[in-house]
Amino acid sequence: MDINLLVLNVGNSRLALGVFQAGELKHADHLDHAHQSNWPGAIRHAWEMIAKTSQPAIAGASVNPALNASIDTMVREITGLAVQWIGHDIDLPIKVCTDQPEKTGQDRILNIAAAHEQMGKACVVVDAGTAITIDVCNDNGDFLGGAIAPGLKLQLGALHDKTAALPSVSPAIPQTNIGRSTEQAILHGVYYGLRGLVKELVENYATELGTWPEIIATGGDAQLLFENWELIHAISPDLTLYGIALAYANHHIDHET
Repeated sequence: MDINLLVLNVGNSRLALGVFQAGELKHADHLDHAHQSNWPGAIRHAWEMIAKTSQPAIAGASVNPALNASIDTMVREITGLAVQWIGHDIDLPIKVCTDQPEKTGQDRILNIAAAHEQMGKACVVVDAGTAITIDVCNDNGDFLGGAIAPGLKLQLGALHDKTAALPSVSPAIPQTNIGRSTEQAILHGVYYGLRGLVKELVENYATELGTWPEIIATGGDAQLLFENWELIHAISPDLTLYGIALAYANHHIDHET
């Protein structure tokens, strides 16, 4: 479907924007919540890329509902159109097999939908952001569930904030096999702890599925954690944006609108 679409992904730490022109992602931007004054300009710039194309539209997904109303107002003032929200105006693009589908994070579902659309088989998505999620689907693309844990920066921050003497450590790739200082030991523990978490969970998923799934990584810390790691099939920074666009396209095809 050759859509002209502005997509918004409202996360816990960032607002991600994407512009699809004739079905292809032409522009992506990631804006920290701490700099919301920059959002109107970024939205206006993105909208101008498709405003004069055929049937432009706006779709969004959110795991931070407190921001939705203000984003709705901002978008309507800039574009004159309303945001079509996943789960409210737009159907989810895949079957969700968790115990409480309505409480499963939309970003997790959309990531899996986009990954399965590309892979066409059972796969795992590791989303390394504020939290790290490791989710899985079967060959049919059904979202089966997964795991949620504190992300890289959250773990490093907690060790400093919740102890009396442990120092603040910036995210980095360990350069030695053994941590020979307190700072190095913290970095080794968190960095390799997260990699070990991913490996252990994927092995569990493979046992359940009866096959080894392809693993796609996304999120702000994916490059730092997983670049050149043989376990990871690909790193896709804008996977959720593709998932939103897929949901929009499927919904309007299914409803013939």
